[in-house]
Parts: sequence; structure tokens; C-alpha cells
Amino acid sequence: MAEESNVVVPRTATELQKIKLEKLMKHPEKEIIIPDSSKEWVPKLPPEFIRNVWGSSAGAGSGDFHVYRGVRRREYARQKFISEKADKDNLDEIYHKKVLENQKAAEERTSKKRAKRQKKKMKRLAKKKKVQENKSKQVGSNKDTSENKDTSDEDDSDPDNSSEED
Repeated sequence: MAEESNVVVPRTATELQKIKLEKLMKHPEKEIIIPDSSKEWVPKLPPEFIRNVWGSSAGAGSGDFHVYRGVRRREYARQKFISEKADKDNLDEIYHKKVLENQKAAEERTSKKRAKRQKKKMKRLAKKKKVQENKSKQVGSNKDTSENKDTSDEDDSDPDNSSEED
């Protein structure tokens, strides 16, 4: 025979949620379909052809006021929807412009700082290179200065080899 199932009547929202979760977890391999969020409400368009047009000699009947009131209510709702949508679109456009401006300003700031870092790095490397060249010249000149000590003193005081700082 089939499995005996105990019928559980949920008394609270948590019990109902627990039952639903247990049902889902019985078959974990089964795919769960999550419905899309409901679409935004859009009012019906006004009719292109109005069927019940009143004549000029006709008086207003008892139901005509109700029809008029319904038409007026729908038209006001449609106009309100259109104006709210226009306002929302305008605010979205302003927001996106502001975001783009902020991104552009941030990129400008970072590019300036990046250029400054690169310039500083190049100065540091140039100074390091100059020091290396001076050391290599001194090492080369030290071999020669063993014979002439006076020439090494002149190399140290050479204005071309002095380091410049900005």
C-alpha cells in the first residue's frame, strides 16, 4: 500500500513555513521554479472608439452618472500614472548623470595621483641610476687613483656628477 501520511494542519505561520520547507527538501534533486516578480501595473489605454455617445436631445439617465464617474476615475488614474512615470524617469536620468560625473571626477583624481606617483618613481630611479654610475666611476677611478690620489679628489668635487633635487 501507499505510505501513510499524517495530515498536519498548520496553526501558525511558522508551522506552515516548516511544512513547505520539508516538502521542498524531500526531493532536493527536483528543480524549483521561482516565479518572476509581478510586472508593474499599467492602466488600460483609453478606448479609440466610444460606443455609447449621447445625443444632444437626450437627458442623462440614472446609470449615465455611474458610467461617467468610472470613465473619469480611469482617466485620472491614467494621467497620474503617466506623470509619475515621467517624474521617475527624470529622477533616474538625473541620478545616472550624477553617477557618471562622480565616476569621471574619481577617474580624474586617480589619474592625477597616478601621474604624480609615476613622476616620483622616475625621479627615484634616475637618482638611483646616477648613484650607481657614480659608484661605478669611483670604483674604476679607484684603480687608477692608486697611482694618483689627487685625481680622485677632483672626481668627487666634479659639478657634473653632483645630484640635483627639485
